[in-house]
Amino acid sequence: MAGSKKPKFYVVWSGGTPGIYTSWADCQKHVQGVKGAKYKSFDSRREAEIAFKGNPSEYIVKKKAGEKPKQVYDPSVGLPITNNSIATDAACSGARGPMEYRGVWIETGQELFKMGPYEDGTNNIGEFLGIVHALAFLQKNPGYDHTIVYTDSRTAMKWVRDKKIKTTLEKNSKNEVLFEMVDKAIKWLENNSYMNPIRKWETKAWGEIPADFGRK
Repeated sequence: MAGSKKPKFYVVWSGGTPGIYTSWADCQKHVQGVKGAKYKSFDSRREAEIAFKGNPSEYIVKKKAGEKPKQVYDPSVGLPITNNSIATDAACSGARGPMEYRGVWIETGQELFKMGPYEDGTNNIGEFLGIVHALAFLQKNPGYDHTIVYTDSRTAMKWVRDKKIKTTLEKNSKNEVLFEMVDKAIKWLENNSYMNPIRKWETKAWGEIPADFGRK
């Protein structure tokens, strides 16, 4: 119909009740007068759903006068598969330090596992362990043979393919347990087969991976 407005979808990350709303009037009830409320409108429900699971700082961009807004969603990349998929991610204090990792069921945001923190680790090792943990977790649950495992680390993906890690981190008394976990993960890859696709989470297009620890 000529002159009709395209529908908008409003994401409220923090406010009265976080969620996705289909009208500004409904959205406004949860953000107006709420200190620190974070919200933004999107042109499609899929974009809104992806954004709601991501980090609001990736979408709410403060820009200077005359500066074009930062593009987050890139149509050429496509959209992630959010049903029947797990996101894994790691967090490390600095280049090396206390490290932890976790896995999240993307569709619901449910945390499936969380390990750590472990002393004197690296983010890459955590990302690697997260993927292997997810694969082993899925193998123990019949019916999830084709569930996708997402990671934002190409390094960890390569380590899983190669069934070995390449790190400059040296084993010591602080991280001995962590290296034992790595050895077990490598043995698991050597002794088990899996059909689960391991895919790269395109952070620039989709925002932070749903398993992100939110410490950036």
